[in-house]
Amino acid sequence: MVNFAAEKAKRADPKARKSQFFTATMLDGKEVPARNWLVPGLIPSGTVTLLTGDGGTGKSLLALQLATACALGKPWLGKTVAGGRALFVSAEDDEDELHRRLADVLDAEEASFADLDQLALRSLAGEDALLTELDTRTGKQKATDLFGELDAFLTDLAPALVVLDTLADLFPGNENDRAQARQFIGMLHGLAIRHDCAVVLLAHPSLSGIQNGTGMSGSTGWHNSVRSRLYLERVIQGDDEPNPDARVLRTMKANYGPTGAEIALTWRNGVFVADEPETGLDRSARHSRATPRSLGGLWGDLSRSLALPVGFALVDADRGGRLSAMGGARPLWWLQKAIHLPAPALACAPVSQACG
Repeated sequence: MVNFAAEKAKRADPKARKSQFFTATMLDGKEVPARNWLVPGLIPSGTVTLLTGDGGTGKSLLALQLATACALGKPWLGKTVAGGRALFVSAEDDEDELHRRLADVLDAEEASFADLDQLALRSLAGEDALLTELDTRTGKQKATDLFGELDAFLTDLAPALVVLDTLADLFPGNENDRAQARQFIGMLHGLAIRHDCAVVLLAHPSLSGIQNGTGMSGSTGWHNSVRSRLYLERVIQGDDEPNPDARVLRTMKANYGPTGAEIALTWRNGVFVADEPETGLDRSARHSRATPRSLGGLWGDLSRSLALPVGFALVDADRGGRLSAMGGARPLWWLQKAIHLPAPALACAPVSQACG
């Protein structure tokens, strides 16, 4: 028989682990804790959110806008932000660049540098920015002096938000190694828990992550270890980018809320501004002209709208009734061809046959 009283007593031992076994009856009478958000539905507090985007898309600027909104207690992209202190750590931009970008952000917010006493910054550009050291023999990581310095600073700062830019500069291991990815995220999660804040980690997607529209990088361990993942991408129509200033911020993972949400953005005067909400028809039209991933999503929408039976899919009868890759991106010409096929050419077939 387990002595839960003894287990509870262990919590008073400073040398013991903070976590202990407990019985669910110990929760009886306790108030159910509310889930805290930095940005409701997008960025939860007390954990790690991964924000990915290809180089040059503007994820660093977008995250700096978030940190500024947090410090000023103002909305971000039209979304409510829990106000509080914020820390922005950049391993890519030097202090002069951060100064220039902040000036544009403040102009947009109609605020001044004197209003940013709640925002702390640090540039690690040109320095060793690794937060962990990797033991290649065991595959285990341990905190660097910089990690300890960050941890101590957060104790004094008591922030609501910590932004870390970017993964490639802060992580010493192999991004394709799931165990290393999970351990690194776990250490950042520990920071978020200890300091009761949201940690937003910026990262670049892999080439395949860009091509298939998932925005993923390296091992799936990154995606699976975080509680929330956002992806900032350009708006591509076929092979063209009609508006180089247009972006879409997508919710790719949300353990505590719905996925699939999108925020259309436009870069104006040095900052990103949320576009006016679009209608359902506008959204469908944009998807029909968007990236290969979005085209694949449109194909799925078409299948769902026709209420196909479970296990069945649309196939192109003119191409032998074969579907090249379920859930994968399809060439633009094929999607256009499929949409304009005469009714007899569209067929409903079991997935086993369509993918055979």
